Amino acid sequence: MKNCKTAFLSITVALSVGASLGTSAASAASISRSIEVSGGPAAVWSVIGAFCAIKDWLPPVGICIEDGKTPQTRTLVTKDGKASFVEKQTARSDADHSYSYAFVSSPLPVTNYASTIKVTAKGEGISVITWTGTYTPDAGKEKDASEALNGVYDAGLASIKAKFTK
Repeated sequence: MKNCKTAFLSITVALSVGASLGTSAASAASISRSIEVSGGPAAVWSVIGAFCAIKDWLPPVGICIEDGKTPQTRTLVTKDGKASFVEKQTARSDADHSYSYAFVSSPLPVTNYASTIKVTAKGEGISVITWTGTYTPDAGKEKDASEALNGVYDAGLASIKAKFTK
């Protein structure tokens, strides 16, 4: 990517579909998005790093409820109340400005979804937020899964970027 102070959005989506004994079976897929924001990693992390802070930067999320256990589990309910997600935090490093989580339950047509959000320094007062995930799309729902996750990642990162635009 070019070194510049303007935002960038890298799009790396890999989706593979395999065949097994003449029938289609979905295989693992991955998604990765990154965006630059104004602010050092600690400042950015202070806004997005709390496990339930996602309700403040992911537009479809209306409610986030944490269970208070370790590892934490959060329940996300969309603003329209039509969908809910249960996600378990699987790793966390405030020093490295990152956390990972996995779906416990989700209305999306995926299984084995695991994701990491990480903030890194790019230069003086500039950070890069990288959101990556791996999942297995349900057979026959590969396009739906990819489109849904692409939309979520893009909307979330755009919302974070807006919070740090001067």
